[in-house]
Amino acid sequence: MPPMYCDYDYLIKLLALGDSGVGKTCFLHQYSEGVFHSRFISTVGIDFREKRLIYNSKGINHRIHLQLWDTAGQERFRSLTTSFFRDSMGFLLFFDISNEKSFLEVQNWIEQLKIHAYCENPDIILCGNKLDLDYLRVVNSQRAKTLAEKYDVPYIETSAYTGENVNKAVEMLLDRVMLRMESLSFPGRILPPMSLQPLHNGHDAPDDRIKLEQTADKTKCNC
Repeated sequence: MPPMYCDYDYLIKLLALGDSGVGKTCFLHQYSEGVFHSRFISTVGIDFREKRLIYNSKGINHRIHLQLWDTAGQERFRSLTTSFFRDSMGFLLFFDISNEKSFLEVQNWIEQLKIHAYCENPDIILCGNKLDLDYLRVVNSQRAKTLAEKYDVPYIETSAYTGENVNKAVEMLLDRVMLRMESLSFPGRILPPMSLQPLHNGHDAPDDRIKLEQTADKTKCNC
């Protein structure tokens, strides 16, 4: 097997960030495995999960290898977390709709991204997580939408517990990342396409724009 061979067209790295306890790890488990892990274990340092999918753009199917990086939200890991910003192509920024402090910290996270990400206006999806705890909500939707509009980023409410809007949030971010790549304005690090031919032997693409090919998970660092 040639050393440069790989079985995907694009390697895309997405980063989940936000305060500790907002549900980043549970969200990524739900997205990559379709399960909810009820036991809370705070992420230490950096962890990541992987997922393969087919992304259709302008009638062409691209094989995508997603790396979904999970960051520690605690202040003492902030310098480690920000060191991963520049190599990431898109960001899922979380707050807990039942936690006022996590919402107030959103502006700080965005300012950090402006400093450390690949550009001053990186692709971000703001996620109000724990929608299943709506009865405990302290951050109303309009308030969150107003903040999102201030920074010109999309806003979506999600639930890692029920899976509501989990796939949609990632797809929204992937759409923005792919659009930036296709416009040749993306300074991030990607693997060039090996082949941009459809993977269905000339047949029409499936109705679903994105479909699962396979999933896996790994641990990068437990420092």
